[in-house]
This record gives sequence, C-alpha cells and structure tokens, in this order.
Amino acid sequence: MPDVSATPAPGSRRSRWSRVHPWRQVPPQHGRTVVVTGAGGGLGLETARALAGAGARVVMAVRSVERGERAAADLRDLPGQVEVRLLDVADLGSVRAFARRLVDDGVRPDVLVNNAGVMATPFGRSPDGVELQLATNHLGHFVLANLLLPHLRDRVVVVSSNAHRAGRLELDDLDWTRRGYSPMGAYAQSKLCNLLFLAELQRRLTVAGSTLRATGAHPGSTHTAITSQTGNRVATAVGAFGHRLVGMPAWQGALPVLFAATMDVPGNSYLGPHRLGGMQGWPVPVGRSQAAGDPALARALWERSEELSGVGFGAA
Repeated sequence: MPDVSATPAPGSRRSRWSRVHPWRQVPPQHGRTVVVTGAGGGLGLETARALAGAGARVVMAVRSVERGERAAADLRDLPGQVEVRLLDVADLGSVRAFARRLVDDGVRPDVLVNNAGVMATPFGRSPDGVELQLATNHLGHFVLANLLLPHLRDRVVVVSSNAHRAGRLELDDLDWTRRGYSPMGAYAQSKLCNLLFLAELQRRLTVAGSTLRATGAHPGSTHTAITSQTGNRVATAVGAFGHRLVGMPAWQGALPVLFAATMDVPGNSYLGPHRLGGMQGWPVPVGRSQAAGDPALARALWERSEELSGVGFGAA
C-alpha cells in the first residue's frame, strides 16, 4: 500500500494525491469500534465489510434487524466482530434509545459513520413531524452524533452528496410547507445540511479544545438501491439507469467514506471521487458549494436543529 501518512490538506495540489491511487486498502483497525448507520445494504454494508475485514468491531445500526442479520451473516468470517442493533434515524425516539443502550452496554466507539439516508422520496413526515428526508439524512444524525460525542474516541464521519450543490436552505421552511415540495430539492437541501453540520461540528470541537474531529465524504455516482425509494416509476428507472451507466460498484463508492473514517485527514475535510466531476474514481479532497462553506448559515442551521430536536452540542 502506498504511504499515505502525510495526507495533504483540502485545497492542496491534486497531483500530490497521485501516490495514493488507487487507494482501497483500509489500515488495520484491530481494537477499534465503529458504528455505521444504514449498514444493512449499499454503501453502509460495504463500509462495514471493509472495516470488519481490517479487524474492527463494527456496530451495524439498521432499521430492520432481520435484514441487518442477513447482511451480517456474510461478514461473520472476517477478522473483526460485527453486531446488529436497531436504529431508525428518522425517529428521534429510536435514536435516543440506540444511544442509551450503546452507552449502558459500555460501548465507546472510536468512529461514528453517519451513512444512512434516503433520496428523492415522496413527501412524508417522520414520527416527530419533520419532513422525512431532512429527518433521515440530517436531524437524526445530528442527534446521534451529539448524544454519542462524550463517548467517542476519534471522529464523526458525515456522508453527503454532490447533490448538495443544488441545495437551497430555507431555515424558516425546512418542512416545505410554503414551498411546493420537490423530492430532489428536499434531498439536495438535506445534503447541504450535512456539510453545514460537518463544518459547525468541527468548529465547536475546536473551540472546546477537543481532540475529536469531524470529517466528510461523498460516494460519487454509485450503483445502490437508494434510487428505488422515489415512489415514481419513471424517476426510479431513470436514476437506476444513470447509476448503471456511470455508477461505480458500492465497494468503490464506499472508499471516500472509509478514507474519511480511517486516515489522518484534518477536521472538516471533505473527500470524494477524483474524476468526472466527482462521479467516479478514488478518494481525494474535493470542493463544496459556497453555501456549504457559509459559517453563519452553519451556525443558524445548528441552532434550528437544536430547536427541532431538543439536543445540543455534546448532548448539552
């Protein structure tokens, strides 16, 4: 494996990354515990597989324990340990119960990978009354990270998307009650929220003098089942065709997430595939939209998320 111990910071010359391509070998993870949300399939499962293969104890946090156990059966022979626990990130009651059980069982994760997500779903609300994509992709993970923060040893990994560039955040209408609901618009908004959360979490960790870090990644175009949730046969077919045409296999789409979870990259790093506008390739530092880098917007979203959830920084 190439030497990647001196990883360049985001914004460094991309040519310096030539020595890490193709990066696919996860460093040894023996003695480390990683929680991966949405680990029952797709990117989450491939992330869990790679980490368990490198020796980690992996907590597969899944909405369906039955499905999670079927997925975990394929990982039992790997060097690491895997366990399946119930978590529906769209339901804040489920998030709180998951975090409480984890802490009560004495589990201190090194890494939390906030991976679970939905894409372009029909309008719906979570059990807490929040628009479903925002609840699943952002708010549930916001709560989970803050509840586990006092017990984490290393980092939080936030999984976003290139779609964040199309995101428009209206803090006084996150639920799309005044705007006409757009499935892709709501998805893009939630992915923008991911990056704003990433930046503000790292800012707060730095101010607090914490050694923890927050890192981010996106998988590019990856062939998974996430496009099957649209509720529209045409949109589902188009999305599936596009991912088959240019999408990478799930194991390769998971590489930026794995890099963000295991390598010595700075806090607030954002990694994604290196070619075709971030659609394909190997993990490198990538840019983000102007809105995603707006510190005032990040702080305002954090405050609004606290209002919606009742949970603050480090569960304060």
